[in-house]
Amino acid sequence: MKSLQRLKGKYAVVGIGYTPQGHIENRTALSFYLEASVNAIRDACLRKEDIDGLICYRHFKPLLNEAEITPYLLAQHLSIQPSYIGQEANCARNQLITAISLLEAGFCNYVLIVYGDNALSGGRTFVDEVTHSEHYGYNEVCGMFGPIAGYALAARRGMMEFGTGPDTWKEIAFNQRQWAHLNPQAVYHGVPLSREAYLSAPFIVEPFRGADACLITDGGRACVVTSTERARDLPHSPALILGIAEANPSVDINQSAFMAGQTGAKQAGPIALKMAGITLDDIGACEIYDCFTYTVELTMQDYGFYRPGEAQSFFAEGRTAPGGKLPVNTSGGLLAEAYHMGLTPLTEGVMQLMGRCGDRQLGILQGTKKPEIILCSDNGGVFQTHCTVILGRP
Repeated sequence: MKSLQRLKGKYAVVGIGYTPQGHIENRTALSFYLEASVNAIRDACLRKEDIDGLICYRHFKPLLNEAEITPYLLAQHLSIQPSYIGQEANCARNQLITAISLLEAGFCNYVLIVYGDNALSGGRTFVDEVTHSEHYGYNEVCGMFGPIAGYALAARRGMMEFGTGPDTWKEIAFNQRQWAHLNPQAVYHGVPLSREAYLSAPFIVEPFRGADACLITDGGRACVVTSTERARDLPHSPALILGIAEANPSVDINQSAFMAGQTGAKQAGPIALKMAGITLDDIGACEIYDCFTYTVELTMQDYGFYRPGEAQSFFAEGRTAPGGKLPVNTSGGLLAEAYHMGLTPLTEGVMQLMGRCGDRQLGILQGTKKPEIILCSDNGGVFQTHCTVILGRP
């Protein structure tokens, strides 16, 4: 742990790259990768030649007869020759730890992490993209199609184990939709959701309704990571990485001994908090990976924000909504802003600490406080892998 604590605040995120997002016709996945990358490099006020580490967040099969996205292809189109390139092929959430490791070892000075996809316009179904211990075809025989079935299986068990269910999840979905209304870039900006409408919607895979599931979007997102020392010469006040940890339960939900979860947050959370030298009471806001509403509930439960069975009262009365005591997923998250995997929560946390979130900016928005520390989470597979990141101000 001492070796981790010496890394506290030594590295930082210094630039963010956005693209249009939602349903964007006639765009390739590569074009989103490129646009997000260029915008992140420009946002950090760097030259593309400064980027000596390139990590493509996640490999997917190409759509619409396009070229396969690889870091080689992206580097070629960016016209850079990085010392390191990498790409996650499955669902592990090690991108930020890899970037920090490269910087600490001295292999790189500026690492770009980027994700892009034309999933919505290209018709990606996310049926076979999630890692399984067995061929997904075997699951289909049992009526399980894609990750939504796996998460539904976990959620159904959670209903029995923790007494959770739609009355809890409607609060999570409703609160996050309120944040999306403050974010002009959010796909669901201006699209209302009442608690009554949530409960009256049909199931997509029981017990999940439409508002329980994350968006599928076209678009891209990127960030640049470097040392805090180098960040002093750049224009934006950086978001320091105070704590970070990864944990990998690994077991497929079909083979899980504890089918209701548990997430890697149970192990990674305390490590990241100890590295940062803080407790949960010091957290000013959370940006939680929210592929499903139940993921938000279980992740925060495993962090220790509440005990099993207390989630409904925790999320009730707008506690995590604008003006609430603990803001959660202030961009709208994967449920209501856009799906850029773990870069959606991470980049929102960075932007909040940089003070660049407009109408949803914490500390300016009425009833909110300026956050000094934000907890971000990332999650892959069906609770198979997890990363906790604690960000703070200089």
